[in-house]
Amino acid sequence: MQKLTALLLFVPFIISAQSKRKLRKAEEKENVLMVANLQKHVSYLADDALEGRRAGTKGEVMAMEYIIEQYKKLGLAPKGNKGGYVQEFEINEGKQIDATTFLRIEGKTLQLNEDYFPLAFSAATSIKAKPAVALNEFNQPWFKDVADLLEENKTNPHFDMEEAIKSEAIKAATKKATALFLYNSSNAIDNVQFNKNDKTTNLSIPVVYLTQKGLKKYLPDFTATIPVELNVGMSNKSRIARNVVGYINNNATHTVILGAHFDHLGFGEDKNALDTFNTVHNGADDNASGTAALIELTRLLIKKSPSNNNYLIINFSGEELGLFGSKYWIENPTTNINPNYMINMDMVGRYDTSHKLTVGGYGTSPVWGSIVPAVAGPLLIKIDSAGSGPSDHASFYRKDIPVLFMFTGSHADYHKVSDDWDKINYSGEKDIIRMVYKIIEQANDQGKLPFTKTAEQQMGKSTRFTVSLGILPDYGYSGTGVRADGVSPGKLAQKIGLQAGDILLQMGEYKFVDVNSYMKTLSKFKKGDKTTLIIKRVKEEMKFDIEF
Repeated sequence: MQKLTALLLFVPFIISAQSKRKLRKAEEKENVLMVANLQKHVSYLADDALEGRRAGTKGEVMAMEYIIEQYKKLGLAPKGNKGGYVQEFEINEGKQIDATTFLRIEGKTLQLNEDYFPLAFSAATSIKAKPAVALNEFNQPWFKDVADLLEENKTNPHFDMEEAIKSEAIKAATKKATALFLYNSSNAIDNVQFNKNDKTTNLSIPVVYLTQKGLKKYLPDFTATIPVELNVGMSNKSRIARNVVGYINNNATHTVILGAHFDHLGFGEDKNALDTFNTVHNGADDNASGTAALIELTRLLIKKSPSNNNYLIINFSGEELGLFGSKYWIENPTTNINPNYMINMDMVGRYDTSHKLTVGGYGTSPVWGSIVPAVAGPLLIKIDSAGSGPSDHASFYRKDIPVLFMFTGSHADYHKVSDDWDKINYSGEKDIIRMVYKIIEQANDQGKLPFTKTAEQQMGKSTRFTVSLGILPDYGYSGTGVRADGVSPGKLAQKIGLQAGDILLQMGEYKFVDVNSYMKTLSKFKKGDKTTLIIKRVKEEMKFDIEF
């Protein structure tokens, strides 16, 4: 009888041990499946056939169709526009110089942008002539040294080079000039740029700027008479990009947003590659890895989702151009939700001991401090408090939504053709997905998470300059200058009184027409430099003395 009693007492332990073994086997089987799925997703998305998934191209469409196919298999409800998964948005590229544009001097073809470029208000037409460079003759191109304009206006604080050039071109056309070629014989900064956001009416003659490189190489003798052939082609360009949106409805009060961008650089057409152009950039880590992770996280949530939240799944496009897709969704939501928090996965494929998992947004809610370290498990993590940053979570942070940003760090293949599927640590990525799922579980009973503002982020995917104003640029702004979408707490922009909506026009001698020219200008300054910043606030132009 005692033996039977002892056996009966031991039975629950046997059953418990068997249950644990079954759970471990099931988890091991699930992990094997997840790793295999991740490799399948990344291998497809980072294949040459998708041509680098540039936003608004057939490669992006192929990626979009693959993602939708996975969600349909999982049974994820669509939450895009018109009852489907897709939300379309326009990428306005502004004025573009067409491939038909060329300039030949004495039969030699000049390199566009390196040796010359037409201005945005130039006439789109052709000329063939043989002008004397030093003479302004009827029915011939004229040549103008902008150094003369700079010298004439060196004491004029209101001098505007673009307006001065337009005036010179109109006068030249009135006197029967067939084109106006500009150059700068001095080392003075002239701020002559191609302004893709220029919306003025094109002039009646071509207006072309010869760079100093082009001037020295192709126009060394100002007394010469030279044969010139020119064709200027210009057009306004836009393309359609697409977000993919799905929804898990638990009939809860709040909704968690889970996101990853699926676009990449294509062939480098947008000049954001760090190596060669005209070669496919597959973007396995950036961000096929995050896209694959989001698909697999969705699979886990559909199987079993913590029930106190709904889950909005968004695959963004246009991130590489400046968070276009996430910002568009924020401003044009495909469904009405009460957002709780947002988790973004961008570049989560290179985890190892030298590429720890960085968890950004840690300071955007006090709740993260009690959750994130507890669920890290075997992962080595670094903490970054900032809610802003170089990926789509920043769009939600700017709307006072707590965020987390999962990122395994930059590497030698970032924005290069070498970012391929065989370099991904799929097992490490699986552990990151498990960690994100545990965060969602732990946050399930926390209700609506409180939001906290943070300082500007210090980590990022790439750094090209050593100083910062601390503004969050509006990459979608289609006017001349740089519109501040937000201002980072504690940074220079806030200290001098800049506000969201301000349009930055000039820093020191350098004028900016868009974000790219603003970035180039920042690269010319270092810590301790003093200069002047000119902005436009509504209709008032304002000037600030600043020190980096």
